[in-house]
Amino acid sequence: MPRMLDVSNDVRAEIGDEEADRLLAGDNAPGAYDCTSCRTPGNTEQERTSTVLFVGQETAVLAFAHATCVPSQVVPVSEDQLRGAVRSITGEDTAPSYAPPVPAAAHASAPHFPAPAAPPAYPAPAPSPASPATASHISAPSGHAPSGHAPSGQAPVAQQAVLGVTSGVVLVGQEACPALVVEPTAPIIRPGSAGHGDEFLQLLSEQGFAPVVDLGRPPAPNPGWSVLLAMGRLHAVLMPSPGGGRPVAWWQAHSPMPLSEGWRSAVGRSQKVLIYAAAAGTIGTQPREDQLRAALDRAAARGALVGASMPLAGT
Repeated sequence: MPRMLDVSNDVRAEIGDEEADRLLAGDNAPGAYDCTSCRTPGNTEQERTSTVLFVGQETAVLAFAHATCVPSQVVPVSEDQLRGAVRSITGEDTAPSYAPPVPAAAHASAPHFPAPAAPPAYPAPAPSPASPATASHISAPSGHAPSGHAPSGQAPVAQQAVLGVTSGVVLVGQEACPALVVEPTAPIIRPGSAGHGDEFLQLLSEQGFAPVVDLGRPPAPNPGWSVLLAMGRLHAVLMPSPGGGRPVAWWQAHSPMPLSEGWRSAVGRSQKVLIYAAAAGTIGTQPREDQLRAALDRAAARGALVGASMPLAGT
């Protein structure tokens, strides 16, 4: 039976016309499925469904999503993320892949800010333990912390700071909105700078984030930025590529970040995510969403909060 499938040109180019036509005819497409974005049931025979191709270095896996959640698209991910996602769904270590393996470059493992010269490459540190009371994940930031002390006669070595990303539902007016709060663990200075001041908010302002003075209003959209959700988890925050073309990862999770059912329901309704960012030591670890909101209100009152509204990747 023909399926109500959307197969984008990018997906068709990766899997080939023959496979795409078989999917549309219903030969290789399931009837019922769990949406790879919101994780609720869907049916390719009853509602428009997007084909989403997750591509690693060695493996490509085809998944399905409500067309109202995400469009049909190719999502580059690391091989470890892809295999981990497959295991979380199937309980197995492998999943069907297309042969030959589909080549793709995974998103950068560390976020970045464009610099006048080529920015240094930052190795991705091991994830730090997250607070058990919040859905948070630690990843490498864009920039570095002020240099520490070095032996006499040697140049100081820049320390690696990390970003904390916490998810929560924030009440904006009368609407419950899905939000991500970004806060580094140490002051961030501009790539290539020898300064010691915290330039995190200034760097974000240069990338289109605006000061937040009232959490009763959602922050303005930041064109070109988006949030990548897949298989019900947070994968990355994407920014426009400095050279044009596909967006690149400003921040990417070391492993896909779990999101609460309430958060996923809120993003399913709004199709957008509110991103709030604060300098190191401003928000801190908050065990409950009401306490997180109170910390955000205090930061806004001090002029220490910036934000942006972003759609889901591809929408």
